[in-house]
Amino acid sequence: MKPLDRRQLLRGTGAIVALPFLESLVAPKAAHAAERSAESSMRMVCIGLEYGLYPNDFFPEQTGRNYDLPRLLSPLADLKNDFTVFSDLDHPGITGGHQSTHTFLSGIRSDQAKQYPEGNVTVDQRAAEFVGAQTRYQSLQVGLGGGGVSWTRNGVEIPAITRLRTMFDALFLETPESKRKRQASEFAVNRSILDVVGEDAAALRKRINVSDSTKLDEYFTSIRQVEKRLEQSEAWLDKPKPKTNYKLPKQLPTSFTEEVALFYDLMKLALQTDSTRVLSMAIHGWTGDSGLAGITKGYHDLSHHGRDESKLQQLGVIEQFHTSQLGRFLNGLKQSQVSDDASLLDRTMVLMGSGLGNASSHSNRKLPLLLAGGGFRHGEHKAYPAEGGRQTPACNLYLSMLQRFGVETDRFGTSTGTLEGLR
Repeated sequence: MKPLDRRQLLRGTGAIVALPFLESLVAPKAAHAAERSAESSMRMVCIGLEYGLYPNDFFPEQTGRNYDLPRLLSPLADLKNDFTVFSDLDHPGITGGHQSTHTFLSGIRSDQAKQYPEGNVTVDQRAAEFVGAQTRYQSLQVGLGGGGVSWTRNGVEIPAITRLRTMFDALFLETPESKRKRQASEFAVNRSILDVVGEDAAALRKRINVSDSTKLDEYFTSIRQVEKRLEQSEAWLDKPKPKTNYKLPKQLPTSFTEEVALFYDLMKLALQTDSTRVLSMAIHGWTGDSGLAGITKGYHDLSHHGRDESKLQQLGVIEQFHTSQLGRFLNGLKQSQVSDDASLLDRTMVLMGSGLGNASSHSNRKLPLLLAGGGFRHGEHKAYPAEGGRQTPACNLYLSMLQRFGVETDRFGTSTGTLEGLR
C-alpha cells in the first residue's frame, strides 16, 4: 500500500484552520523591540469599571496643577504628582449605555469594527502586538464579576481570567514534563497544517484577479501571525517560570474586596517578574459578599442612584474602595525599582476609567479617565471641552499612550492626533 503523504494525512483528519482577517503584519518593529531590556521597556495596565464613577465625586472643579482633590481621588493624595485626571474626553458617536461599555479601550463598537482598518482592537491589545514574544504572555486579562475589556483587531473578545488560582498558576506553576511534550507535539502538527494551507493559498495566486489577490495577501499575513504565535509559545515552553515567596491564602476569599486586592497583588507580581508587559482588569459587581461595611445593595443597583442620597453614600464607599486599591497598586509599583534611576511605575502607564460617563443615566459621554506613571509629566487636571462643535476623542489619549509605549503609529481608533498638552 502506498503510504499517505503529509498533505493527505492532514486532510484525512479533517484539519481546519480558522484564521483572523488582519490588516498588516503585527509588531513590525519586533526585531528592534526585542533588543530592549526589561529595565527600559514600557508596560501598560488598563483598569475598566463597568459601572463608571460618580462624576460629581470624580472630576475636580479646578483645572491645571493647583486643583483640589475631589472625594474619590482623596485616597491618591500622596500620589498627586504621579497621575493626571482628564475631563471631557469620550468616544464620538458612541451611545447605548451598558451595551457600549465594551468600547472603553477601543472607541469602536464591535458591530462597527469592519468600518475601521484595525477593527475594534483595544489599546492594550495594540500594545501587546508590539511586545510580541519578548515576554511569556503577550498580555493577561482579568475579569471580576463579568467579562473583560480587551478585544482583538478582528473583533473577538478575549476571555478574562476570573479565578485567582488560575492566574497564580499561569505565572508561577511549572508545566509538567508530560504536558510540555504533548504541547510540543501539538505545535508541530499546527505548523504542518499552516504549511499545507500556505501552499494551497500560494497555488491560487496564478488563478485569481487583482481584488482577490489583495485578499490573498491579507490571508498570508494572517498565516504569518499564527506562525508568530506558535513560535512565541514554543520559545517559552521549556523556559522555567519565575520563583516567588508570595502565596495565595489557603482559604481563597469569598468577598469581593479581598478578591480585588489579591488580583492587584498578582498583577504587580506579573509586572515585577516581566511575565507580561500588558495587563487589563475589568471590574463588574459581586455575586457573594461585598466585604464593605454598610453596603446593603448590589453595585449595579447603587450605580443607578437617581441622586438618592442613601444610594450615593453607599456608592461612594464602593468607589473610594476602588481608588484606594488603585493607590495601593501604584504605590507598590513606585516602591519597586527596575533600574538605578527608574521605578516600575516610571515604566508602567496605568489607565483607570470606564466606558460609562454617568451610569445612573446610562450616558457614555464625558468618561472618567485617569492615567498614572509611564514617564508622563503628571500632576494636573486636564479638561478638553468641545471647540467649534468638535470634541476631543479619548482615542487621542490612547494614541499618546501607544506612542510612549513604543508603537510607531499615527492613528488609533477614532483618534484625530495625539492628546494636546500630554507630555
